[in-house]
Parts: sequence; C-alpha cells; structure tokens
Amino acid sequence: MVAALDLLRKFRRHAIALSAIVGLAACDPVVVGGSGPVVNTREAVPVALLLPQSAADGASLSQSFENAARLAMADLGGDAIDLRVYNTQGTPDGAAAAANAAVVEGAKIILGPVFGDAAAAAGQTVAGRNVNVLAFSNNPAVAGGNVFILGSTFQNTSDRLVNFAAARGRGNILIVNADSPAEWSGHDAIARSIATSNARLAGSVSFPLSQQGVIGAVPEIASTARSTGAQTIFMTSGNDGAIPFLAELLPENGIDNTSFQFLGLQRLDIPSGALGLDGLQGAWFALPSPGLAEQFRARYAAAYGGSPHPLAGLAYDGVAAVGALLATGDSSSLGAAALTRANGFAGVNGVFRFRPNGTNERGLAVAQIQDNQVVLIDPAPRSFGVAGF
Repeated sequence: MVAALDLLRKFRRHAIALSAIVGLAACDPVVVGGSGPVVNTREAVPVALLLPQSAADGASLSQSFENAARLAMADLGGDAIDLRVYNTQGTPDGAAAAANAAVVEGAKIILGPVFGDAAAAAGQTVAGRNVNVLAFSNNPAVAGGNVFILGSTFQNTSDRLVNFAAARGRGNILIVNADSPAEWSGHDAIARSIATSNARLAGSVSFPLSQQGVIGAVPEIASTARSTGAQTIFMTSGNDGAIPFLAELLPENGIDNTSFQFLGLQRLDIPSGALGLDGLQGAWFALPSPGLAEQFRARYAAAYGGSPHPLAGLAYDGVAAVGALLATGDSSSLGAAALTRANGFAGVNGVFRFRPNGTNERGLAVAQIQDNQVVLIDPAPRSFGVAGF
C-alpha cells in the first residue's frame, strides 16, 4: 500500500481540481458553431492570443504558449498572421475584457484562453460579432456557438480505447469511476462510446473519492467484474487519484491482468513512477503520437531552450490551423464551415479536427505498460477516415 498511501494526500486536491473543471457544466446548451468574419488574405490577418500572463504562476505558462505559437508562425513562413497577445489575468472577467479589446482592435479570430471558465467568458463576449474562439480548454461544457476547444476530451479518448478494445475481443466493459463531477463526466463519455460501438456495457461501479471509499469499493468491483462476465475494466481515475489503490487492491482480490484488461481514461504514464505499479502492467491507455510529441519538444528546445509546457502544443496547433485556412485564400476561411472541414489539420501531436458542436477529434495512439515501460501497440492514425476514428 506504500504507493497508494503516498498519494492519499492528493485526493483532496484532485477532488477540488476536478470539481472546478466540471463546475462549468451549467453553461448554456451547446449549439452548432457560429459564422465568422470576412478576411483579406492578401494582408496579415490579426489573430489574438489570450493568455493568463499576470495570473499566479501564469507567466511561465503564457511564455511557453506564446513561444509555441510563434514557432508555428515560423513554420508557416511568410506574413499571413499578425499575432497579438492579450493578458486575461487568469480570470473570466479578464478574459472577457481581453477578448473585447482584441475584437475592437481588429482580431479576426481568438486563440485561447487557457482555462474553461475564461474561454466561456471570452466566447460570450464576442458572440454575435462574427469572431470564433479556439480555446485551449478540454472541457466540452464550454464548447459550442463560436467557441471551439483544442484540448483532447474524455470523449475523444474513450472513443479510441473502446473501439480498440472491441476490435481486440475485449468489448465487454465494466466502468469504474470515483463519485466526482469530472469522473462522472468520464463515465458518461465511456458509456456513449460503448453505445456507438461494437462493445457492450457490462455495468459500472462508483466509489467515494477518498482512501476508504476506493478500498471499500474493491470487493464490489471484483464481484461485479466476475458476475457480469466483463473482459475489460475501464477506470476514469488518474494516478493522482484512485489508480494506485485500484492497481494494488484489485489483483489482491483476484482481478488482475491475466484475466481482465485494464483501460485508463487518463494518462497512466504520468508521473513516470506509476509505470512501476505491478497492477498496471499490461494496462492500455491513449496518448498523442510519441514521435511527433518528441519532435516538438526537441524543436522547441532548439529555438527557446528548455522544455515547453505540457499543453503548449495546443497553441502551435491553433496557429497551424489558422495558417492552413488562410492559405486557401478564401475570404470566409475563418468561419465555422472552414474550421470544421472534414480533413482537419496537422498539429504537433498529430491530426485533429473540430466538430460542429465545438468539440474536437484527435488522432491518438494506444499504448500498453510492459515491464515498467510504455510500449506503443497501435499507432495514431495519420488522417481521418482510417482505423482509429
């Protein structure tokens, strides 16, 4: 229980963070994306980048995102984009003010903000002004109307893993989640993936987000897995939550990787020390193409020194998408119809595209933990319309 107990202190922080993310679920209902501005592609198009520069701990994150955006501009070549950076102060009010200032000063599209509540505020502020927002959030509750999110969502990950499990003959799936808003969101995403695939929902078990909660639920999880004939146990928790407990206690109760396939909705390789958990050996999880991600880190280090923020690639992707659209020369190239083009865009983590409801699809690889290492077992698709989508 050492690994599990070491992470007990993180449960409270984990619960607070997840609650904050899903606290936005009360936003207005998602609607199909808005229209867009008329742009003159013969001149540099003003593009706003909204970052939490003056927020607590926001300076380093903001610089990394801006660096990634400018690296994308360098790769595009030419002067298609006039990038203008605005400070959101890390708050919804600050994001609203920054978005308004950007549009008043001529921005034709907004990249950012980083946080979901700020993205919602920015989108609402410029709604009806023919300006779309490509937010760095992964929260689908803020997507819709003129807001498109760049972050990889639970739905994207669950679709990839559920379809892969079904194709591998492991499609009878038991969902295991903590009783928190974010993990219920993950549960619901998995259930939707199962409903639209060849997989089958064996059942679900939830538990209080606490040490005693997960320990007390393990016998029920084990009993349900056996009684339903489940082949796969899909866990919504992460390594900063219940995963270390489940990885240790489920095998002790006869639920191990010799009889069941474990899936993780969150990254099982972060932190890297989690790869040594015996109960996670053989587990599957999804991640962006490791080769592409490493190329981006190397190019970023060469250009700026140091390593980029783990999410800085989203800023690169946003600029890359805008650049690709402007390159068409179409005056409506930043409208919703163009943003949601079927063939999508090429980003530093692989292919991605926006859906009309403001969410996205991303090409993800499937990896397995083997001998305390990450082993790629199914590469990320390189285009849409192939296996993995």
